[in-house]
Amino acid sequence: MATCQTGIELKLRRSGLRPTKQRIALASLLFAKGDRHLTVEELHEEALTAEFPVSLATVYNTLHQFTEAGLIRVLAVESSKTYFDTNVSDHHHFFVEGENKVLDIPVNNITIDNLPAAPEGMEIAHVDVVIRLRPKQG
Repeated sequence: MATCQTGIELKLRRSGLRPTKQRIALASLLFAKGDRHLTVEELHEEALTAEFPVSLATVYNTLHQFTEAGLIRVLAVESSKTYFDTNVSDHHHFFVEGENKVLDIPVNNITIDNLPAAPEGMEIAHVDVVIRLRPKQG
């Protein structure tokens, strides 16, 4: 586990974040299973299951710090839920309605043409496509 934490500490330092005990623990949980999409509540539950007592507010603040540092992306799929994506590369998403499940779509599967020009003094930073899925009826 020491090498994993050393890697996490280095990742945090390279992103400009001080590797505190809470950041290391939450980053270890967050990045341990590859690319994934989690809510604040889901990561909080994982922390409690891993016997790392941390408040929901700490998880919320830490995820937003990770976002600002470029370690993760925010993905707003519903007005009531925000997901945090450990895959920061350009890609799009499927959202499975009713299951609250987010799946990656490889970037080369979608082409976006004819975007409107950004207002003067602005540039397009990123385009997020979310395709909503549901089970077929009938």
